[in-house]
Amino acid sequence: MPFANFKMPQGVLNHAQKEEIIHRTTALFVEYFGEGVRPFSMVLIDEVADGGWGRADEVLTMEKMGIGDAAHEASD
Repeated sequence: MPFANFKMPQGVLNHAQKEEIIHRTTALFVEYFGEGVRPFSMVLIDEVADGGWGRADEVLTMEKMGIGDAAHEASD
């Protein structure tokens, strides 16, 4: 079963964007493995709370990454 797990800052994606990621990822699996994998493909989008992740020993926040205002607009 093909499986993809996307982790995104909470509130960055709206419902339509999540649907698009799911559809495009499933289409990619079908392109690689054939139509038979469509019913068994799983795409999970995890939303991580602000400050709940980091890189290179630094806790990341949406403000540090410059996506604070953009995140609120996307969730509307």
